[in-house]
Amino acid sequence: MSTRRAFTVVVALLAVFALLAASCGNDDAAPEVGDGSLGVVTVPEGESIQIRSLNAISGPVAFLGLPNQRGVELAIADYGDIQGFSVDLGTPLDDLCSAEGGQAAAQTIVADEQVIGVIGTSCSGAAVAASPLVTQAGMVMISPSNTSPALTSDFEGNAGESYNAGYYRTAHNDLVQGAAMANFVYSELGISAAAAMHDGDPYTQGLAQAFSNAYEEIGGTTTGIVGINKGDTDMVPALTELATGSPGALFFPIFPPEGDHVAAQAPTVSGLESTQLLAADGMLVDGFLELADSEGMYFSGPDLRFGTNVNQGTGRNADQILDAYEAAYGELPTAAFWGHSYDATTLLLDAIAAASWVEDGDLHIDRAGVRQYLNAVSGYNGVTGSLSCDEFGDCASQKITVIFHQSAANIEASKNNVVYAYP
Repeated sequence: MSTRRAFTVVVALLAVFALLAASCGNDDAAPEVGDGSLGVVTVPEGESIQIRSLNAISGPVAFLGLPNQRGVELAIADYGDIQGFSVDLGTPLDDLCSAEGGQAAAQTIVADEQVIGVIGTSCSGAAVAASPLVTQAGMVMISPSNTSPALTSDFEGNAGESYNAGYYRTAHNDLVQGAAMANFVYSELGISAAAAMHDGDPYTQGLAQAFSNAYEEIGGTTTGIVGINKGDTDMVPALTELATGSPGALFFPIFPPEGDHVAAQAPTVSGLESTQLLAADGMLVDGFLELADSEGMYFSGPDLRFGTNVNQGTGRNADQILDAYEAAYGELPTAAFWGHSYDATTLLLDAIAAASWVEDGDLHIDRAGVRQYLNAVSGYNGVTGSLSCDEFGDCASQKITVIFHQSAANIEASKNNVVYAYP
């Protein structure tokens, strides 16, 4: 072989080796998911991955949003860096538990093209306005406490009227909670006629209707459903209307402070003196349970018996998270969805890890890959239980319990006083 020919062969072989090495390097760096169809976010070396929290952290529903916000903070701290990049939550945003608040905060979020996803909102009404903006920007939203069926589906393959691709939740769908309370009232309490009340919010109206539909399906009679307005203090007119049907139970899945007035005024209305009062997770909060008027009520909500469940993203169990919560904030959570918030955050962080790669020192995150990961979540071990996301973003374990509130002087005992579990 001539020297020139030998040299040519060597050069060719080196070129092949170089291509193979480059190919192997690209395979190693390639993300697990994603096709670039929603764009790729580049995080420069030395900067942080951006996510946001959008919860009700001021006003009368802050009791719900603050534990959610804190669950996000604790999860980020426990999770640590993603491929050497820290995660920045930015300034906490407030959904005000309203459509207006959700929309305004979402507009602030989508103005920052570096944001990958949002944990929130606290309230379904805020999500109806925020979700379209966030998801249309290519971001994802994972809510720890939205429960309105309108945001996901009817469990029969039909999207809810407010569903948007890119929306997920670790909270239950209220079709399940409505069925749980209906079965409890009809089968466990033996009450065959019941009424319901809502305040026009997608959460409260959806849950009141879900209860009524399920109740009638198993043989109960709904004697009436009435709506009040947020801000109302005189509930007697609405309660008087419901009293004409002589209901044995009244289910009012609303929020304080309106719910406070219902509980106080219902026993004073003729025809409701002995009616059993029932509420849902919106009222299952310390401030209401500490009122004497709340004694003797039943409350439905997510199953909080987390036991030895361990979040697979951080290795932390409920006791460890609660210990850290109390140490950081000087109190225990005042509402039910702190664990759902923790799980929602680690789901998002795992999705970012799966959809990202480092190249030339920068981190690249495929937005479509984040959604692809979440769409495929199945059997994810969360502190709240096993999570699997269906095609409309319902990821929760869908376990509901009913507790009986015995004493305003010992609310912790009542929170653990489970009298019914569904399914």
